[in-house]
Amino acid sequence: MMTSEHLISVEHLYRHYGPLQAVNNVSFDLKRGEVLGFLGPNGAGKSTTMQIITGNLAPSSGQIKICGLDLLDQPKEAKARIGYLPEQPPLYRELTVDEFLQFCARLNRIPRDKQTGALKQAKARCGLEAVGSRLINNLSKGYQQRVGIAQAIIHSPDIVVLDEPTVGLDPIQIREIRNLIRELGQEHGVILSTHILPEVQMTCDRVQIINRGQLVFSDNIDNLNQRMTARSLILGLENPPATDRLLAIHGVESVEPLGESRLRIKHAEGQSPAQTLAEAAINNQWGLMELTPETQTLEQIFVDITSTEYHQTTGEHTA
Repeated sequence: MMTSEHLISVEHLYRHYGPLQAVNNVSFDLKRGEVLGFLGPNGAGKSTTMQIITGNLAPSSGQIKICGLDLLDQPKEAKARIGYLPEQPPLYRELTVDEFLQFCARLNRIPRDKQTGALKQAKARCGLEAVGSRLINNLSKGYQQRVGIAQAIIHSPDIVVLDEPTVGLDPIQIREIRNLIRELGQEHGVILSTHILPEVQMTCDRVQIINRGQLVFSDNIDNLNQRMTARSLILGLENPPATDRLLAIHGVESVEPLGESRLRIKHAEGQSPAQTLAEAAINNQWGLMELTPETQTLEQIFVDITSTEYHQTTGEHTA
């Protein structure tokens, strides 16, 4: 159930490596019941940010509050509220699943009389009931990822941070892990760090894009999907008219030739002239061959945002 409870509050976070600014003035928050997608190209600063907010790397400056606790002033109390799956799962592969999760329960200071229940619940949530006695080294990579997630949630943390949890998995394993992430988002606050674009659309409520250490986009997934709505049409005509005749049609903002009698017709959002164009093509015998809405993919939006931000930052301009 979604609430307005803030689990993470990050303000003006910086991390420098000599002259390199790996994280540059990053601020965001996370609420309970929310899956936040932390998206960016490789080397953008995602993993560095995840390491800082989980207390595994000190910031150069900035404030991180975990459930109201200052991470730098009260690190033990704050970290106890977090479950973390790094990009490389921290597994002891010579142990069985049960042995490893029992060890994790003790690490997280779960009382002895509650460890069995915590282990059983984590295994159930991650689909590990049938493999408890198996060596982790003998499990598939998908099941190893499940064990990694189980160790992150065994102490029922308020916050679950997952760094690239589906890298290297096959399509079936990816689907299973994504379903698990959505389930975790119902009770916890989840941060999903990834560079896989469809992962964000399929699992997240809100999206943030980081590029060159800076947050360059932050919005909910519905608004992001709305940006993908068609703002242009591909029009194919056997006998195309002069451009000014098409521009005279209500709703047409611009006409861009694409070659081979195909045109890109741009229009205002929500005001497609498709029907008018079809009628005009038939009435004037232009030979209508194609009339297709042209949607913008998440990949195009991502490239546009990161490229625009890069050129604004460096002062370069595209041709």
